[in-house]
Amino acid sequence: MTPNEPTPLLSRSAVDMAGHRRTDREWLEKAWADPRTRVLVLEGGDPTAYGWKGLLARQSRALVAEDGGAVRLVFTAPAEAPPGERYLLGADDGGRAYFAVRADADQEPFRDAEQAGRGRAASLREVGPLLGARDSGLLVHAVAVANWNASHAFCPGCGSPTRAESAGHVRICEREGTEQFPRMDPAVIMLVHRGSGADEQCLLGHSPAWPENRYSVLAGFVEPGESLESAVVREVAEEAGVAVADPRYLSSQPWPFPRSLMLGFTANAVGEAERTDTEELADLRWFTREELRAATGSGEVLLPGRLSIARLLIEHWYGGELPGDW
Repeated sequence: MTPNEPTPLLSRSAVDMAGHRRTDREWLEKAWADPRTRVLVLEGGDPTAYGWKGLLARQSRALVAEDGGAVRLVFTAPAEAPPGERYLLGADDGGRAYFAVRADADQEPFRDAEQAGRGRAASLREVGPLLGARDSGLLVHAVAVANWNASHAFCPGCGSPTRAESAGHVRICEREGTEQFPRMDPAVIMLVHRGSGADEQCLLGHSPAWPENRYSVLAGFVEPGESLESAVVREVAEEAGVAVADPRYLSSQPWPFPRSLMLGFTANAVGEAERTDTEELADLRWFTREELRAATGSGEVLLPGRLSIARLLIEHWYGGELPGDW
C-alpha cells in the first residue's frame, strides 16, 4: 500500500519485537526485575476456537481502561503478574521491555481490578479498533504467541510434553529435543471487481452461517505448494464461479484466531469458471459504488467490522468510508 493509504488495524505496531533478546537469559532476567517493565496479562482458555468464535474466546481477553473516551491496555508490574507462561513481546525505543503472561486456566486474573473499577476484561474483537498502535501491536502479538504455545504442549512427532524456550517463541520436545516454531496459516482475501468508471462493480458474498444481510469479500486458505496468486484465482473460481486475472497484492493483516495471516488482493473478473463449491457461499451479489453506498446506508447490507482487512479492501475499492458494520 502507498504511504497515504490506511494500514489494517491489526497490522499496526510501535514496539520492536527484540527477537535477538529471546535467548539472552541474563537480559531477560534483568528486564523482568526492572520496575519499568510492563506485563500484559491474558486470560487462560481454549486456544482452538476458529474464526469469529475465536475472536470472543477467553484467551484473547486482556484488561483495558477508558480515559476520556480513549481505550488503552492495563499493564502490571512483573512482581504483580499472576502465575503462567511468560512471553517476551519486545522493547520500545526507551529500553522498556514488554512481556505477556498467559494466566493459568484456573485463575481469575482480572477479578480484583474489575471489582475495584480499575478496568474491564475485553476481547481483541471488542477493543482492537479502539487501541493505539502500540497497544494493538502488543495485544495481537500476545494473543498469537499465547494461542500457539497453548496448542503445542505436546510434540507432534512423538507425543511427549514440550517446554517453552526463547521467551515463548520456541517449544522443545522433552524426549527428542526437537524444536517447534510458531506457525501461521496463510489465507488470501480478495476483492473481485469488473468494469470501469461509474459502472464498475465489486463482488461480495454471503455465508449461510451469517444473518441474511451480512456480506463480505471472498477468502480462503492457501494450499500446500500453491502461490498466493494461484490461490486467489482458484478460490474465486471454486466459490463464485468467476474467472479472474491480474491478482494484485494490497496489504496483509495478522489474524490470530488462532494463527492466520490474511493477505489482501484485488483481482479483475474476466469471465465465468466452473463453480465446484456451492456450500461456502449462499449468495453472491455485484454492486456498483452507488448501489453499495445505498445498500449499506439503508441497512440492506452489513459489511465486516473495521477490525478486519475485509473492510479495508472494500473501502479501498469504494474510495472512502461506508456506513454500518457487523
